[in-house]
Amino acid sequence: MLDYYMNCSIVLCKLNGKQKWKDGLFMSNTVIFAEKPSQAKAYAEAFSIKDKSKTHIQLQSCSTFPKGAIITWGIGHLVELQQPGEYHEKWGKWNLTDLPILPDNFQDAVSKDKKAQFAAVKKYFQQADLIINGCDIDREGSNIFQSTFFLTGVKGKEVKRLWINSLEKEEVLKGFNNLQPIEKDLRMYQEAKARQISDWLVGINLSRAYTLHLQKRGYKGNGSKGSSAMSVGRVQSPALYLIYQRQQEIEHFKPEPFFELEGNFKAANGSYKGMAKIKEKQKETVSALLEKEGLLPGEVTEGTVQNVEKKEKQQQAPKLHSLSSLQSTANKRWKYSPSDVLKTMQELYLKKLVTYPRTDCNFITENEFAYIRQNVKAYQQLLKVEFEPATLEAKKRYVDGSKVEEHFALVPTKNVPNQSTIQNLSQMEKNLYNEVLATTLGMFHRPYLYEETKIITNVKNIEFFTTGKVEKDKGWKALYAAPKKEDKEEQAAVLPAVTKAESVESTVTIKEGMTKPPKPYTEGQLINMMKTCGKLIDDEEDIEILKEVEGIGTEATRSGIIETIKAQRYIEVQKNIVTVTPKGSVLCEAIEGTLLSSPSMTAKWEAYLQKIGKGEGSKDAFIQKTKEFVTKMVGETSQRVDQTNIENVIQEEAASNQLAACPACKSGSIQDRKTFFGCSGYREGCTFTLPKKIAGKSLTTNQIKMLCEKGKTNKIKGFTSKKKKSFEAALKLDDQRKIAFDFPKK
Repeated sequence: MLDYYMNCSIVLCKLNGKQKWKDGLFMSNTVIFAEKPSQAKAYAEAFSIKDKSKTHIQLQSCSTFPKGAIITWGIGHLVELQQPGEYHEKWGKWNLTDLPILPDNFQDAVSKDKKAQFAAVKKYFQQADLIINGCDIDREGSNIFQSTFFLTGVKGKEVKRLWINSLEKEEVLKGFNNLQPIEKDLRMYQEAKARQISDWLVGINLSRAYTLHLQKRGYKGNGSKGSSAMSVGRVQSPALYLIYQRQQEIEHFKPEPFFELEGNFKAANGSYKGMAKIKEKQKETVSALLEKEGLLPGEVTEGTVQNVEKKEKQQQAPKLHSLSSLQSTANKRWKYSPSDVLKTMQELYLKKLVTYPRTDCNFITENEFAYIRQNVKAYQQLLKVEFEPATLEAKKRYVDGSKVEEHFALVPTKNVPNQSTIQNLSQMEKNLYNEVLATTLGMFHRPYLYEETKIITNVKNIEFFTTGKVEKDKGWKALYAAPKKEDKEEQAAVLPAVTKAESVESTVTIKEGMTKPPKPYTEGQLINMMKTCGKLIDDEEDIEILKEVEGIGTEATRSGIIETIKAQRYIEVQKNIVTVTPKGSVLCEAIEGTLLSSPSMTAKWEAYLQKIGKGEGSKDAFIQKTKEFVTKMVGETSQRVDQTNIENVIQEEAASNQLAACPACKSGSIQDRKTFFGCSGYREGCTFTLPKKIAGKSLTTNQIKMLCEKGKTNKIKGFTSKKKKSFEAALKLDDQRKIAFDFPKK
């Protein structure tokens, strides 16, 4: 019957339960499943399109698909694991007596808002002979396809895997002409499903256990934008705890004074400074040392240049970007969040300007290097730089096929965009694309050359050390705009010319300093924190595991983890600085000392998950171990929560929600009510409220506080009128205490 459909220009379709003939739809025996519509569109652009609809794209017959092909798609995850209440009605409610929740067999279900698309995909799969998994080339891409495929119930079909790192036409065609067997994809699916089910078990059970026990202790989630529900996760909880640890170190840090010796020197050709290798806690110790040598602080005396050493040094261009290195660089340079970087790189990938973004590799193969070398001049023009390549040969620092597994480093594609395409990019897209171009061109540029000078100055047997450098050739650094701070440091590092045995006028002073606490994490540093958390562990075996799996989370998931703990209001990011909220502190107090706070546990899980992906481990065995872990943790939760000292944190959270005194009743306080700001005295009849958003602009807590305390805010930019025009104005409370615009007088 299917062969009949393939050789006819009409096909039998089911519409509203009735069989009807639909003219002109040529049914192919090949169906390609893309992860999302944009990916399907990118595939289709490599071929001639015959027809389009809301659910599929039909391709003309060609050498790759002699009978044409249908491209259909998911919308991310078309199917998801069933919720507890779908297994048993009682599991739909949060009760301690029902924990742990451990289904015998885990079932997938169609996502409620995606049933129409799933039905279409199922129909195309049923009619196909060959089905191609064209989802992203990672374990989640395998999971999205295989979970959808298995839920359709379709059997007896040939299934292949598309494996490409670029959406350029040439690469797409090459990929479809060299489809991969499905065995590796199935192993990756097993790995992804084991992770998905285990995360479900941990999240469902321990989120409920900690939430309900903390509620019994009096936690109500009264903090700003707070909720008493506690989300607990295999990766998110250890990540949060690492941030909490850093914050605790900062808060409990006790600064201590220290004393050093600084020398100020005047030579024939200029002045310079030096420091002695002396650092003492007591000033008296340093003073005694000076006295022993016959020196007085601030006294002008003679010194001698004991040694001058000059070395020409060079610095190679940075390695090519992985996703995490790009996320860290972009956050440091432009304060972009890791999540925004991933989203933007995905857009550039779909626009065929960069290679596959979810890569953890810093190397490319000879194949990529070959086309990059041909495009060096074109890439220079895009970046508006000009230099004669120092070499066109491949260097092992960048090109090493033995270190490339599934994905190679982030580099530009063969597709060299025109100026019109570049101008249509957003500023973030331009910045990130240029960053990728710069690191790629760095392979061909000269090293950064500088001369390093080290001076040792002797003042009455006390040696003072001075280091400076002079730039000789900017080399690859010319590809980047130098930060102003760096320019100042470079200028300050230039030293006067001195000669060995030269006499210099010397003034020695005792310099007092204070030890400083660790700096809080920036949002970009959270990526590196998760990758290198093995440095914070004492156990040698755990250190090796964390090193092997590159910390906690994966290249593709770390930015999502950060977004999750932000969405749960466990952390806040202000001016790029990360702080743990009172709610986050409550959870960290509760999980302290458990495996939920340990990166080691997460790393061991990840190591075994990778074994499953390689066919060396068992999904069922992993899930069984997770069930045992969850059962043990649920049993210990009550004792753990009871041992914590969370009262102060609860009080702090409650206090943090009091934004200002209520301007209406004067006795209540304005609080964040999730969807609006309102008075705490609403039970006593105060109805004063303020919106969270006005004219398309979200209001900050500081603006609400100013409005309540002073009756007026400062000028606010970014309001949008009904005619979609942007405007600025202050906000004020009128005589009836209603919010109103206060426009600047002309």
